[in-house]
Amino acid sequence: MYCESTEFMNQGTLAYHVALLHLSAIFDVRLGKLCIKVFFFFCRFLSPLSAVPLVALVGFGLYELGFPGVAKCVEIGLPELIILVFVSQYMPHVIKSGKHIFDRFAVIFAVVIVWIYAHLLTVGGAYNDAAPRTQAICRTDRAGLIDAAPWIRIPYPFQWGAPTFDAGEAFAMMMASFVALVESTGAFIAVSRYASATHMPPSVLSRGVGWQGIAILLSGLFGTATGSSVSVENAGLLALTRVGSRRVVQISAGFMIFFSILGKFGAIFASIPGPIFASLYCLFFAYVGAAGLSFLQFCNLNSFRTKFILGFSIFMGLSVPQYFNEYTAIKGYGPVHTGGRWFNDIVNVPFASEAFVAGCLAYFLDNTLHRKDSSIRKDRGKHWWDKFRSYKGDTRSEEFYSLPFNLNKYFPSV
Repeated sequence: MYCESTEFMNQGTLAYHVALLHLSAIFDVRLGKLCIKVFFFFCRFLSPLSAVPLVALVGFGLYELGFPGVAKCVEIGLPELIILVFVSQYMPHVIKSGKHIFDRFAVIFAVVIVWIYAHLLTVGGAYNDAAPRTQAICRTDRAGLIDAAPWIRIPYPFQWGAPTFDAGEAFAMMMASFVALVESTGAFIAVSRYASATHMPPSVLSRGVGWQGIAILLSGLFGTATGSSVSVENAGLLALTRVGSRRVVQISAGFMIFFSILGKFGAIFASIPGPIFASLYCLFFAYVGAAGLSFLQFCNLNSFRTKFILGFSIFMGLSVPQYFNEYTAIKGYGPVHTGGRWFNDIVNVPFASEAFVAGCLAYFLDNTLHRKDSSIRKDRGKHWWDKFRSYKGDTRSEEFYSLPFNLNKYFPSV
């Protein structure tokens, strides 16, 4: 997503982090809780039909990070893609005794093999006379990352200096966070799908987004200069490895936190050529997009209403961001270009996200287009999710879905 406020970050002010820190101090905590309640109140109206464009474009919408990245250094990226597909999809059926090994360690096998191959090309002088851009992409010893990295580096809060606050930038970054929240919701649904879990109850969604907010706040404190969102590639990795255990994720997170203070260790992985990661994305993002398409089995595809909502939302989800991104690439700024940079970001950032545009459009059409017809409920697949959504059996669900001012009577469960 293009955001003019990144210039603000590059100047060291880190407006995104400032927004997160100061908003928590300025606004009452209950306001944040109310926002979570309202947002997930709308999740009650989410159906398999409206989830298809959202989840599908969370994966497919990242196509620019796939094969275009592979083609930047095709002699490395293409072998990685071929080996990954062969090891993960064919080897388990060729060598049945090691089926689960190839399923779960396909990424490690493929990355190590191609990484060694890329290093041999580098030390063999294959890129000595290449263009600087090619060398930066293909070489494994670029920029002296390993030599320049410290052995141990412990991050600390406010490492880039004292934070500053700008109200306009705060609202711009709030909109960017909202877009990330919508995309993260699609990734949550994909993860639950591949983890063979039932449809998530409200309490699980609320905890997931709550911890995501804490992670964003911590990233701002430690000055990562980026916002945190759900890792879409990890959702695809879950599908590839078929390991949906929370214990595995917790142990992996512990290793990541521990090794993050070892500068040399991180520099080694940073030296992996980008096309190798792009090859992994081709599989990971494809799996996430396929998770969205899998919800079509709950919908009535013979209904013209279903076809219209699916086709229109997916097409517009691809077309509108394409216009915004092309305009930005040519002009250097988004279609909305006023004197207020924060206002430009509030409008341009949401429409540059494929998943956000498609998901919101499908959600709106699904809940407004002939919704009161008796047959519509089954056409949109809502009845398949009802048995997994209990609003009264979990006190945490009741708390999150009890709106203030007695508004619940105007919004009954559907």
